[in-house]
Amino acid sequence: MPPRRRRTSPPPPSEAARLTDHLLAEGFKKSEIAEILGRNSAIVSHFFTRGPGAGQAYVAALQAVVQEVQAGGPRDLASLKALAGQYVQRRRTKSGRLARVRQKDALQHEVDEEWNSGFARAGRQHIASGASRLKPIIEEAAAAGGVIAFTVRASKGRFLIDSGRDEDSPRVRTHVVQRPDGTEERSYGRGGAGMDAQEWHQRVTSAGGDVTAAISDWMEETGRLAEGTKISHIELRGWKPNG
Repeated sequence: MPPRRRRTSPPPPSEAARLTDHLLAEGFKKSEIAEILGRNSAIVSHFFTRGPGAGQAYVAALQAVVQEVQAGGPRDLASLKALAGQYVQRRRTKSGRLARVRQKDALQHEVDEEWNSGFARAGRQHIASGASRLKPIIEEAAAAGGVIAFTVRASKGRFLIDSGRDEDSPRVRTHVVQRPDGTEERSYGRGGAGMDAQEWHQRVTSAGGDVTAAISDWMEETGRLAEGTKISHIELRGWKPNG
């Protein structure tokens, strides 16, 4: 009789596959995860079939996305793709050189006389490092003579003024969102014509380019937020008023 073939156990899943499973459990599809990573959907399938080292170049990006989603951050693909793009590492050849990878063309927004609006979000991880992804929106709005508005999320008990009062943010009570984790979102600049972008550009410059610090300082200086409060999320919009 021929010898029996030994059963081989499947290789352990890669770290990229484990993180992908978290996103699948959150309701994302593999095609959506691939879009977030800026890659073909076949890449995500390879995480599960090519051994424990598969997808190593995408682990940092997947970790950032998983943390953002589990922390209650934005779930739209555009925001998560922008987040992942800061962590995706190019694959290297055996000699250590960057491998050539075909990518889709990307359109970059240009500021001109018809510039209208821009929008960006920053979650907990990016806020801790200064929320640099928000800075271009402020710069573009300032260059266009525009205005900005932003939404801040922090622990409910750290806000010092009752929501909806003019001392906090006039006429935007409808934009106060209570979160089940005890945090609250409040918007500033949305109830009127926005806040002068050039002034905020100066504030960010004075803070060494740290958007988080500039917003925190303003809220503390104006008595809106308790000193030392950790902001967990910021959404910022800049626009050039029509006319």
